[in-house]
Amino acid sequence: MVKDPFERTAIFGAGFLMTAFFAAIVISAFGLGIRVPTCVTDIPPFDQPAVVEAAPGQYVVNVVAQMWAFNPREIRIPAGSIVTFNLTSKDVQHGFKILNTNVNLMAIPGVVNRAQARFDQPGEYLIVCHEYCGLGHHAMSAKVIVEPRTAKGPSLPTPRTMASALACWAR
Repeated sequence: MVKDPFERTAIFGAGFLMTAFFAAIVISAFGLGIRVPTCVTDIPPFDQPAVVEAAPGQYVVNVVAQMWAFNPREIRIPAGSIVTFNLTSKDVQHGFKILNTNVNLMAIPGVVNRAQARFDQPGEYLIVCHEYCGLGHHAMSAKVIVEPRTAKGPSLPTPRTMASALACWAR
């Protein structure tokens, strides 16, 4: 039994505030249609993360971060490609930094973040998690492998073949 009138007032005030906050949550959830972000990793295209060629030389990469890995772990593209990264997280907040580029994103559950980069130089670009996400954080990495562009189709003629073609045409 509470004897002090100030203590009784504090207890009733705390109970009133808890009731008011609970009512505000219920009203905003059902009356105003406000929803807490949900996991987007079970709907396409994030249910099967992949590298997709959207157009010649343009790729879309859907990446899902989860403890302690990025999916896909290896992204292979030809040099000179423009890549759009769509990023989300399955569990907690992660970082997504591609070293030696301007791509620096946060992977947040229920949110899709997007960045675009052009990869002109062949080589490997390391992707690291720069937001502490638990015990295996130090091992969370992936890589973008930029392969040299191969010559497809007819090559440009050399001066010698041009001269012989002109000589044949002149006859």
